[in-house]
Amino acid sequence: MRPGPCAAILTATLSLGLLTTACASTSSTATSSTAPATPAAAPRTATSFLGQLGSGSQVASTVPADGDVNPYGVAVVPTSAGGLTAGDILVSNFNDKANVQGTGTTIVQVSPAGKTTLFANVSALPAGQSCPGGIGLTTALGILPGGWVVVGSLPTTAGGALPGLDPAGCLIVLNDRGTPVETITSKDIVGPWDLAVKSSATSAQLFVSNALGGNTTTDHGVPVTGNCTVVRLDLQLRATAPPVLTSATVVGSGYPWRANKAALILAPTGLALGGNGTLYVADTLTNTVSAIPQALNRTTPVAATASTLSAGGGLDAPLGMTLAPNGDLVVVNGNNGDAVEITPAGRQLTTRTLVKNGAGDLFGVITTQAGNGIFVVNDGTNAIDLFRR
Repeated sequence: MRPGPCAAILTATLSLGLLTTACASTSSTATSSTAPATPAAAPRTATSFLGQLGSGSQVASTVPADGDVNPYGVAVVPTSAGGLTAGDILVSNFNDKANVQGTGTTIVQVSPAGKTTLFANVSALPAGQSCPGGIGLTTALGILPGGWVVVGSLPTTAGGALPGLDPAGCLIVLNDRGTPVETITSKDIVGPWDLAVKSSATSAQLFVSNALGGNTTTDHGVPVTGNCTVVRLDLQLRATAPPVLTSATVVGSGYPWRANKAALILAPTGLALGGNGTLYVADTLTNTVSAIPQALNRTTPVAATASTLSAGGGLDAPLGMTLAPNGDLVVVNGNNGDAVEITPAGRQLTTRTLVKNGAGDLFGVITTQAGNGIFVVNDGTNAIDLFRR
């Protein structure tokens, strides 16, 4: 394990054909690059977003006073409310001070100038609320109208082992002061690993990539492999009360996951919602990005193997993903410090090194509020970095 939270990625030995029957997700993880590169589509005239970015700079450390490490989730605050300041960045930590995965409880708030404050320490839940297995904050991090912050929890048992529960984990809702107010649980929420948000004043849709569940194989009660899903959660938003879950719909299925000692788990991670309602999914284990059409209103799931948009090429254990201002996808790799820009047609347009020799360093990524760059968490330095034009 590297100094700081993440271990270098371990190369998976299974072929892609086998991987589609077992699934994995994760932090730093490696997978075999056996998938053939997706045939290039016809070149387009648009300028590469990644190609315009300058060299990166560290904004701030993401380690709070309690020593939590391994920053995973990242979200830009859209509007000031309570303790939230527009333009600041929220970062969730997955490991505790002892570097045990799935035990981090803190969310820090970082200003563009580098000032860091503790937004929340989710060490306990409100009376009457529960999260199957406990608390271990993941990459799933988003902000809803009204200042409600939603963060995923995929907890581990003693020693950092995956929980032998189904469902496992939950979504935790915090108010704009960082106080947990409710948990969202469902049979379709099984190890929430990342999320994407679309919202209006009165409703929101959360897309969650699960890292566990489905035809699970266990070893002495500990999950080892299985097939997981991507789920849409429809929420009703209220002015002064926490959101209410109104329905849950599986929109993507058959994503393989597999337990991994260094990374905890390898599974579908990054999610990004396109303007046309297509949901894009970055799958760490299979080195693919898939596309789920009509994700906002579909009622049946699309199989992962039937929705592949781009495979192989520059993708090397893809983790976090964000939508660039030009409509392209920006995906960061777990097996190296590279980011890959992919067009909506599936063409890999640009591959750019963000962290030299950066295996295990990158995870969460998001575009800046101004659309002139990206923020990435660096698990090797426990910091957030900025790359901008």
